[in-house]
Amino acid sequence: MLRATFQNIVENRDVRKNLILLKEMLREDGKNDSHNREALLYVIAGKYEVFRGLLQDEDAKVRKNTALIMGELAVPEFAEILYEAYNNETQRFVKSSYLSALMNMDYNELLPKLRTNYEAVKSIPLTDENKKHLSEELRLLEELLVQSEGEKKHTFVGYDKVNEMVLLCNRNHIYVTMEQLGKIPKKEFTAGVMVKTKELREVLKIRTYRELLFAVDGVRTVPNDVTEAAGVLTDGSLYQFLEERHKGEGPFYFRLEIKGKMDLEKRTTFVKKLSVEIEYLSERKLLNSVNHYEVEIRLIENKEGKFNVLLRLYTLPDERFIYRKEVIGTSIHPANAALTAQLVKPYLIEDAQVLDPFCGVGTMLIERDLCVRAKTMYGLDIYGEAIEKARINTELVNRCGLKNEDGGHLVINYINRDFFDFRHDYLFDEIFTNMPTVGRSMDEGELLNLYQKFFRRAHELLEDQGIIVLYSHNRDYVRKFASTKPYRIEKEFEISMMEKTYVYVIRVSR
Repeated sequence: MLRATFQNIVENRDVRKNLILLKEMLREDGKNDSHNREALLYVIAGKYEVFRGLLQDEDAKVRKNTALIMGELAVPEFAEILYEAYNNETQRFVKSSYLSALMNMDYNELLPKLRTNYEAVKSIPLTDENKKHLSEELRLLEELLVQSEGEKKHTFVGYDKVNEMVLLCNRNHIYVTMEQLGKIPKKEFTAGVMVKTKELREVLKIRTYRELLFAVDGVRTVPNDVTEAAGVLTDGSLYQFLEERHKGEGPFYFRLEIKGKMDLEKRTTFVKKLSVEIEYLSERKLLNSVNHYEVEIRLIENKEGKFNVLLRLYTLPDERFIYRKEVIGTSIHPANAALTAQLVKPYLIEDAQVLDPFCGVGTMLIERDLCVRAKTMYGLDIYGEAIEKARINTELVNRCGLKNEDGGHLVINYINRDFFDFRHDYLFDEIFTNMPTVGRSMDEGELLNLYQKFFRRAHELLEDQGIIVLYSHNRDYVRKFASTKPYRIEKEFEISMMEKTYVYVIRVSR
């Protein structure tokens, strides 16, 4: 079909329709799959003159879709052709397509020209009539310049300001984060904890929240109307908040995120229109950016049909999980691993001998040690790739200066081996693990068998009164196999009813 579609374009049959179809086929390629792209390049066989001709077509939408296809193909020779077409384009709504296509190419040689274009376009006054397409063209020119030049606009310096924040955390265990905040002023709400303090550095040490968002006085809510919402967001309070907490010149780059029941099509339209209006009303002190945003303006739909406003600052370094450079598909979120460690902390023993039989990239063991110092730790996994990633992550823990509560150096012995074949000279005090779940490599029957084998084997590697800490997606299996001797379930924590995740503390008693 791809070959026939391209041939129809070459033979001038329903060109616009076939270009749209071809564009959609190319966009069907997944992140790691470029099958259609490679197939089309094979069909084209280096004969790129057809694209140059299409970029001169009298139909503006033909030119637009041709440019977008060239961007998907990312052929190096296209960069100069696209730039030439951009300069010759007479329809402003098409210009952004050429710039969008350039994003996927090496355009370094065009940078001086693009900088000149940027200054020229920036000098054009924004009006109600041109602001939509002119703003999009400016945004893409800025993206190209920032992406290539690696500009870092702003550095966060507002650590000692009074910051009002929302810490989003596990709704079932908000108290865990509350307790770690100590004397810092705080208030619980349905999705986490609200905090108002000058001690931002202390807040950043807490490992059990997922996100930290800022509230801005005077910009707590906005109406569900583009013009009115943009007016509130650009009245000065939000920009002043950003300026007071950052070092650096120039505009702030933002993206909009809407949370709520608004359907996808309506949400997309609302975001596009609101982004343009914010740029316009802020006199481009706030610029929308797809890839290089510094601030996320999060609008959360409330019961009154308005939006609550919170900011996520990507300029604020979050170094809690900086070690987690390497992951695999089954890796646990580090905040969940940290929450697990905090929940079972009363059961953990200092200087314990700890084993993780399904260690993955090491997150569970790392968070276990950062919570309570262990003595010797072993991580097993049958996947060699996971073991190599775990070693990299653990080395980063030490290189980045992350310490457990006693300031110790982290040592974990990783072994590429099946847990059921593992033998050791001494018994362990704890097994601390995220249990496997159903996936591409394991069906439900195989998982049931794994749980059964695990509980047959685990107690043989544990000291009397040793414990098993399980993060599990299979409550029924745990209850079935851990309810008979020598096991006793001492504690069950529900992590997420929706995701069916639980944490268990299981005691071995011979």
